[in-house]
Amino acid sequence: MRTILITGPGGSGRTTVAAATALEAAREGHRTLLLSADRTDTPGTALGTATGPVPTEVTPRLTAWRPDAVERFRQDLTAFQTRASNVLDLLGAARLDAEEVTPLPGAEELSFLRALRDAALSERYDLLVVDLPPLPQALALLSLPEELRRYLRRLLPPERQAARALRPVLGRLAGVPMPADWLYETAARWDVELAAVEAVLTDRDTAVRLVAEPGPAGAGAIRTATLGLALRALRTESLIASRVLPETAPDGWLSPLLAQQRKALADWQESYDVHPVPHLGHDPHGPDDLTALAVPGVNPATTPVGWPVTDRLAEDGVLVWHLPLPGAIRDELDLVRRGDELLLTAGPFRRIVALPSALRRCTVAGAGLRDGELRIRFAPDPGLWPAAGR
Repeated sequence: MRTILITGPGGSGRTTVAAATALEAAREGHRTLLLSADRTDTPGTALGTATGPVPTEVTPRLTAWRPDAVERFRQDLTAFQTRASNVLDLLGAARLDAEEVTPLPGAEELSFLRALRDAALSERYDLLVVDLPPLPQALALLSLPEELRRYLRRLLPPERQAARALRPVLGRLAGVPMPADWLYETAARWDVELAAVEAVLTDRDTAVRLVAEPGPAGAGAIRTATLGLALRALRTESLIASRVLPETAPDGWLSPLLAQQRKALADWQESYDVHPVPHLGHDPHGPDDLTALAVPGVNPATTPVGWPVTDRLAEDGVLVWHLPLPGAIRDELDLVRRGDELLLTAGPFRRIVALPSALRRCTVAGAGLRDGELRIRFAPDPGLWPAAGR
């Protein structure tokens, strides 16, 4: 299955573009699911029909779905209370009724990621079009699976599960109770679920389409988003320029706006595959309006850029990582080696990357930014590499 993730600044028309993309793909013959994180039925307004908490076919080969995060959170909490009943009873804790449960911060994001995973693994569809939240929330959402998996591995390392028989002894020696099996089992289940989401996001058939109005504000948001996506190894496939005025617009108060749009489009076309979407003069509503937007359907997937690419430079015997970071500024880059991890900071974004086993036996010999690419040099540590001839 191919997955297209669509996001953009708030108010840029990203949900309308997502609905138009899904509709066009369905008309091309692809069994398409439009998955939306929108709390209100904006996708339904664009499509001209209501969408809801269960997948609903809205046109031939097009299904729309807005998962109910509140209900999913209630189900998860009820299952957790049942599994941890012995601990709760021991503590004298009062259980929560499903009716009094409201989602905690982050619960909606996790519920949506699980829905994304379920949709991507379904064999009922050929294409998944995901209407993500606005850019800041979308970038945080897309980073969540990797970050949570890292926290789980640090707090409850999987290798400790092998010492189950020793836990009672260790507990007596340490003087504190050891984590119960169900805690490790829950962590392992979460890790599997998060890994499945991460696999969908980083799959070679997954791409991001950014939506923005051509202008200074849109240009700044797109530049920042491209950098954040690249740091997360997510591929920006194309840029949808929304609400583009016609070239035949009459002179008058629209002339400065038209000139501004022309300049932004010219700049974008130097770096992106740009698809202008016309301004209809009103908010799109219904299939006819979505068709008039002429949003592209399913383009052939291009070969994604590997992240990172490792090269061996024979002339000086060092290894080099090539990390694509389009839009990065040298003064806003930071790189720290900590144990077997690299802490990468690019502008407002940060990622912690685990080093492959070969590079763990190397020291960082330098780094530089060139042509939108961060190149990190690793020199083999003589104390950790076997000497030649041994």
